[in-house]
Amino acid sequence: MGREVRRGPGVTTHVAGPVATLYRARSWLWLAFAVPAAVLAGLIMVALPPDQTLDDLGEWAFKISPLVFATLAVATFPRGRFGPVLVVLGVLAYMGYVDTALILRVLDYGTAREVGEAGGFQTVYQFQLFVVSYLVLFGLIAFRLGGARTATVLKVGVASVLLVVSGLNDLGFWLLYAWPDGRPETLDWASHIVVFVGGPPGVVTAVVFLAVHLALAVAVLVAPVERWVDERVTRPAR
Repeated sequence: MGREVRRGPGVTTHVAGPVATLYRARSWLWLAFAVPAAVLAGLIMVALPPDQTLDDLGEWAFKISPLVFATLAVATFPRGRFGPVLVVLGVLAYMGYVDTALILRVLDYGTAREVGEAGGFQTVYQFQLFVVSYLVLFGLIAFRLGGARTATVLKVGVASVLLVVSGLNDLGFWLLYAWPDGRPETLDWASHIVVFVGGPPGVVTAVVFLAVHLALAVAVLVAPVERWVDERVTRPAR
């Protein structure tokens, strides 16, 4: 059974089927995504040892899953009068912990190199990925709390995730780093590309990989998702 929802004077829509269930659960639906996002992030950041290399597509999906679930949580997060406070709290959390935590890991890595210890970069790399996710989610939550609807936040979120996994930063590193023996012919460190192409990607392969992801991101952004949702989720009551 559906239910009628009044959206304004003289305007009534009929929300039917599973949509009615989701509508009634709209105040807490975000928790259904936030909980697995937090659990998975805890497993990756705390329980499991830091690992810079992805071995297969399953591990790739596992490592990106907290960001995907968190994007869904932000998209369904309730908008309210506390939006400005939450955004300021996000800045406070970054300056109060995230920024310093990253610097401390970089300093520890530098100290480890001075004494000849190996393996310290994995911790820096792991936390840098957390910082990237924080940046994406902070932008999305500000967008959502500023009044954006769920479908639009989802579009921006999916496009942002595509950019995160596009290999843009790997090409930037290849281009900007002062390689002692000249730039390498392959991006051996880009394991998230390796799991898709089957081996260390050359520069041309990495550029094509980036171009495909950019095209997908643009396609997501221009897709009429909002209209599609309006046409299928609501219809004039009779």
